[in-house]
Amino acid sequence: MTAYVSAFDLFSIGIGPSSSHTVGPMRAARNFAERIADAGILDDVARVSCTLYGSLGSTGIGHGTPGAIIAGLAGKTPETCLPDEVRGAWTGLDENPVLMLAGTHAIACVGADIEFAPRTRLPGHPNALTLTAWGSTSASSPDGEALATETYFSIGGGFIRRDGDGMTVASQVTPVLPFATSADLLAICCDNDLSIADVALRNELGTHTEAEVCERLDAIWGAMASCVEEGLNSPGILPGGLKVKRRATELREHLVAADSAIENRRDTTIEWLHAFALAVNEENAAGGRVVTAPTNGAAGIVPAVAHYYLRFIPGANIEGIRRYLLTATAIGSLFKANASISGAEAGCQGEVGPACAMAAGGLCAVLGGTPQQVENAAEIAMEHHLGLTCDPVGGLVQIPCIERNAIASSTAVSAARLALHGDGTHIVSLDAVIETMRQTGLDMSTKYKETSEGGLAVNVVEC
Repeated sequence: MTAYVSAFDLFSIGIGPSSSHTVGPMRAARNFAERIADAGILDDVARVSCTLYGSLGSTGIGHGTPGAIIAGLAGKTPETCLPDEVRGAWTGLDENPVLMLAGTHAIACVGADIEFAPRTRLPGHPNALTLTAWGSTSASSPDGEALATETYFSIGGGFIRRDGDGMTVASQVTPVLPFATSADLLAICCDNDLSIADVALRNELGTHTEAEVCERLDAIWGAMASCVEEGLNSPGILPGGLKVKRRATELREHLVAADSAIENRRDTTIEWLHAFALAVNEENAAGGRVVTAPTNGAAGIVPAVAHYYLRFIPGANIEGIRRYLLTATAIGSLFKANASISGAEAGCQGEVGPACAMAAGGLCAVLGGTPQQVENAAEIAMEHHLGLTCDPVGGLVQIPCIERNAIASSTAVSAARLALHGDGTHIVSLDAVIETMRQTGLDMSTKYKETSEGGLAVNVVEC
């Protein structure tokens, strides 16, 4: 068994506002359309219906799930589609009830073809959807004949699993240095005199050339950096009805003025860190281009801490960013394999917690930390997110999600710095914290896991 997930699966370029509710369903719908085409029945399809279960049914509208389904059926991918091709795709059916299935075959499609079943939870995962392709109607079959039906689970981070496959629908590397736990990972580092980033790189090199790895890591970082830049320069009000004001642009303006002040100049380092995180998650909430890290709801932490490294650490460079991302990949892989990165399955501890641990471990590594110190930094970061609920107000990835990323980015920096003051020895292991998170997620009430049925979601009056 190996826990390792490729950096190019864990960090995927997509669109907001949710990796599990937007990116995953889009990939599922596209996969369904491709399967229909491959089966040779595309021209026989008259319409497609979709039922969203559990968490997808509860908060799907606020997370843009219906639009993502329509875009996926039309052959769009999160990596390449324009955000505007998803925004309004579902509601726009009222004016143009035609969908080009798989991008080539016109079928009838109306908003009611997507149904919501929030009270029905399928056993495979809280995020489930069933897609059915129907033939033409007739007197004997007024709804049309069901030509194909598939159920998919959106298991977090944009990863999907088709019911019956028993595996994630995503490209995978074949690790050269497989590991299942952080203890395994540290033993590999010790036995081979490697850093955690070295282990991740060797695993990537089992499938890709070193030039390809560098090029693709740089592309991931480029997308992260562009998201921060866009967020820092995009004032306004976020969509969704809560009328949440975007703050990153105004904060950037205040910090630029503070940094240029001659008198009473203050240290703005942490405030810039917060601005970077806010920028990403405001872009995500607006349905913009983001990178899952490892999810969209927690997408601001890893890029914010990376910006902190580049802006405030002497000698920081792109090679350091690559090491940072590779280290974060190895750590994130452990969470995905041994617990969960799905808010619907584990609560927000399963999204912000792993992201904070990934950023903390990555920063510790590029600041010169040993593998043991890196593991300690990740453990510290995750330990203090145990029990964190996922209760978005209005079913939107805005409150408390956006601020939560800013605060967690600070926690990541603090965890890295704290770990660097030790020698890597500590009582609670990262493996123990990951297992605790898994158990806590199982014990957590469903209403605190992305359904917006408890916590802040029911105690904040929507205005």
